Amino acid sequence: MKDYKQMSVGQIVADRFENASVFKKYGIDFCCGGEISFIRACEKANVSTDMLIEEMEQTSSSASESIDFKSWPLDLLVDYVLKIHHRGIREKGPQIMELLNKVAQVHGDNHPELLEVKTHFYESLVDLGQHLEKEEQVLFPYIYEMAEAQLNNKPMEEFHCGSVQYPISAMMGEHDAEGERYRLISELTNGYTAPADACGSYRLVLNMLQEFEYNLHTHIHVENNIIFPRAIELEKGF
Repeated sequence: MKDYKQMSVGQIVADRFENASVFKKYGIDFCCGGEISFIRACEKANVSTDMLIEEMEQTSSSASESIDFKSWPLDLLVDYVLKIHHRGIREKGPQIMELLNKVAQVHGDNHPELLEVKTHFYESLVDLGQHLEKEEQVLFPYIYEMAEAQLNNKPMEEFHCGSVQYPISAMMGEHDAEGERYRLISELTNGYTAPADACGSYRLVLNMLQEFEYNLHTHIHVENNIIFPRAIELEKGF
C-alpha cells in the first residue's frame, strides 16, 4: 500500500476510487479540493489520519466503485467522460429541473429553501452546458490529437491556446464554482434529507439531486486528478 500521508486526497482517490466513500463520509472534498494534502485534510475534518487509513484499508470494492480509472488510456478516459458524464448531465439535468419546479410550486411556501435550490440548480445547468461545450470543442479534441500522435509517434502542431494548461486551468476554476454551488445546495436541503411533511415527489427529487451531485463529483475527480495531469505530462513530450 502506498504512503497516503505523503499524498493529496485527489491522488489517493485516483489510486483507489473506493477511498472516495470514506472521504465523503467525513466531509473531505476529493474532487474540487483534491489538491489538499491528506494530512491537512484530516486536520480540517478533525479526524485521525491513522483511523482514516485503517478505514480505507477495510473498504471493499463495489461494482460501481471498482473502476481502475488510472490504468485506462487517456483517450479512453475522455470517451468515458463524454459518454457517461456529459451525456448523463444533459439527460438527467432537465428531468430533475422539471420535477424540482413542481415540488417547489407545491411545497415552496412551507419550505422556501426549495426556491433557492431551484435557482441554484437552474444556474448550474446553464453553466454546466457551457462548460461541457468548451471541453468538447476545445480541450478534448486536443487531448485526442495528442493521444493519437503519441500512439503513431508523430509530431504535434502547436495548440492554438498556447498550452493545454490554459484551458485546463479554466475548467478547474469552473469545477471549483460547481463544487461550491452543490455544497450550498446540500446545506439548504440538510444533506438532501426530506422533511417530515415531504411527499413522494419531494423525496424523489432530493434523491435525484444527491445522485446528480455524486456523479458530478466523480466527473470532476476523473478530470482534475487523472485526465488533466496526464494531458499536461503528455504535452511535455512533444
